[in-house]
Amino acid sequence: MVTLQLRQISVPPGHRVLFHDVNWQEFEAILEELGEHRASRIAYSQGTLEIRMPLPEHEKAKVIIGYLINILFEELEIDFEPFGSTTFKRKSMLEGIEPDECFYIQNYALMIDKKRIDLSIDPPPDLAIEVDLTSKTQLDVYEALGVPEIWRYENHKLMINVLEDGKYVESTMSPTFPNLPIIEAISQYCEQSQTEGTSKTLRLFRKWVREQIRL
Repeated sequence: MVTLQLRQISVPPGHRVLFHDVNWQEFEAILEELGEHRASRIAYSQGTLEIRMPLPEHEKAKVIIGYLINILFEELEIDFEPFGSTTFKRKSMLEGIEPDECFYIQNYALMIDKKRIDLSIDPPPDLAIEVDLTSKTQLDVYEALGVPEIWRYENHKLMINVLEDGKYVESTMSPTFPNLPIIEAISQYCEQSQTEGTSKTLRLFRKWVREQIRL
């Protein structure tokens, strides 16, 4: 058998590499070797490990959506705790994932001073964000971990999936922001940022949110 070190493996932007028959101890060791300060993202499910390297286009969309969500939290005065691309994993289920962005909302108070996440005792994030450009979000992993709501941005459009009876169903509204047309708004302002620029788009979005609050 030929054994390679992770440092010998290079994943170009926009590509991914799959490893099969990876046990939990190996998965933990790989996470340790990769470290926390890296551009790559991982997903682990039932012995299959995926390492993907996002494109700059992916990273920009992720950041824009994160900014838009933060504006919503601020203007609607919703308490939250951001956990970015934290690795969420649970050994008993042999599942692990790193969202592009994630937030604790209903459970924000429990997570204010958390330095490490243990899903055997801690709740999963209330909202996860994924930008799908070169690979598809592994919804089955999020289902197994019990993330209540996930937003997926693909082909210039936002899709919302909500957990019902342990399975995701596509929804036309966000339980987190039930009184706003989130799908249309996030899709529109993400696209607008490509022509108007980030700063102007965020100002326009904040103005739009304030107008919605006054309705």
